[in-house]
Amino acid sequence: MKKDLTIAVVGAGIVGLCNALQLQQLGYQVTLFDPKGIGTQCSKGNAGHFATEQVFPLADRALLKKLPSMLLDKLSPLRIDWRYLLQALPWFARFCANMPTPRYKRHTQALKALNQAALDAYKRLLGNNFNAHIICKGSLLTFENYDLDAIKKIQHAYHSNGVKVELLDKPAIAALEPQISDKVRYALLFTEVGHTPDPLKLSMHIYKEFIHLGGQFVQQSVAEVAQHEHNASVINSLGKSKRFSKVIICAGAWSKQLCQQLGYKLPIEAERGYHNMLSNHALSRPVASADRQFIMTPMQAGLRLSGTVEFAGLHRPPFYARAASLLTHAQALLKKFNHIEQGEYWMGPRPSLPDSLPVIGQAPTHPNILFALGHQHLGLTQAAITSELIANLVANQPTVFDITPYSIARFQ
Repeated sequence: MKKDLTIAVVGAGIVGLCNALQLQQLGYQVTLFDPKGIGTQCSKGNAGHFATEQVFPLADRALLKKLPSMLLDKLSPLRIDWRYLLQALPWFARFCANMPTPRYKRHTQALKALNQAALDAYKRLLGNNFNAHIICKGSLLTFENYDLDAIKKIQHAYHSNGVKVELLDKPAIAALEPQISDKVRYALLFTEVGHTPDPLKLSMHIYKEFIHLGGQFVQQSVAEVAQHEHNASVINSLGKSKRFSKVIICAGAWSKQLCQQLGYKLPIEAERGYHNMLSNHALSRPVASADRQFIMTPMQAGLRLSGTVEFAGLHRPPFYARAASLLTHAQALLKKFNHIEQGEYWMGPRPSLPDSLPVIGQAPTHPNILFALGHQHLGLTQAAITSELIANLVANQPTVFDITPYSIARFQ
């Protein structure tokens, strides 16, 4: 019976939390492990954007010609710490290897499968609490310098991949978001996109529901996971071991060591993102900039400016000039900026794999260990649907769509 099956979930970010709640709702006895607490990393500081429109892999050949200027521009969305460059080179080599068209198209289809099911999965997981935590007003992608033909080409690419999007001119933009600058000539409105006004509050709600249903949380580091004939065990940093029927690894950017000690290669990088919180501003939905490559999300605590990609490893201190630079972009994109007050800076490591796909599925040679990790920029978006797929595997049921593209076997 389900109540006799015990499950350990390693990692209490949004992916781990959704897995823990999903399985506890289904009647399993779940224990959640995390040394830092609940939703303390990217699940706290993300853009709050359920980016279901982002079906295209980051490994795009069009990026190559932009790289030199991006690396030289202090306001660009990309920074590579020169002290980390040699360590990052193997990841970049794999990243470039995923750019050819056949791979790009396959990975687009795999991302699309997850994103199309993402919000409905949250509706099932959150039930009547969905509307309290997720606002579905769509999002805008703005254009200042793109010509209309180029924008229509982008719109067509989204349309052809099943993303609902409308092209807006200046009057339509002003009617929807009056505070957007007149510098913005056009925008794409993604109509089936959501955002949360407080990512940490969403994580805490999921956690409280999990505990209410009888789940357990252990604030402890998991140093090792071991497979046994009929179960698996987690071993903490003091060497103490506890057995479970199944173990699910959801440790984000910290998953590499656990996978390595099981014998699996995981080319994951800590792709560091930043945010800059400002006092409240009159936006009603997330607004991203195609020219500036950042996003602004209205939240309960103010306006969150998010974006940037920094490669500097897991352990180097934050370089908060990255967060400060987002303010320059926001000042250019919004009107009436005189009374905006500066708030906190934040940095968190996105768990990114070179093909832009997460790892979801059973460990190939460890049947009692499962993976749900590496969701790059889409952890918030894909967490609930990932938890449904993992629940299917735990119950030995077929998944709602083919999850072969997400297997860790692709890196072995």
